[in-house]
Amino acid sequence: MTIAEIAKDFTELLKQGDHNGAAEKYNADDIASYEAMEGPMAVSHGKEALRQKSQWWQENHEVHGGTVEGPYVNGDQFAVRFTFDVTPKATGQRVTMDEVGLYTVKNGKITEERFYY
Repeated sequence: MTIAEIAKDFTELLKQGDHNGAAEKYNADDIASYEAMEGPMAVSHGKEALRQKSQWWQENHEVHGGTVEGPYVNGDQFAVRFTFDVTPKATGQRVTMDEVGLYTVKNGKITEERFYY
């Protein structure tokens, strides 16, 4: 598959709400993830660490809706824009999150993801 094909399929899975399926199918075993924040989940390495981060996020946020736009491909990378209408359970305050994910692909797998918000 080309990077454009991987990006399109990955993004289609996200648009269908299958974030876990997209990650399982395309994340490299040694993927690195970088969040635009401080704290213990700012940097994560490996598929299992990303599974745990995703599980934590799902358990700690009520998602009311959202959109996924893209992909926007450039070389070995592609970007996806996310907007989510969520209520973090810790605060109870409903917010709109606007975020861009930048994904790097090598050998048919996503080896790095960086989030900007």
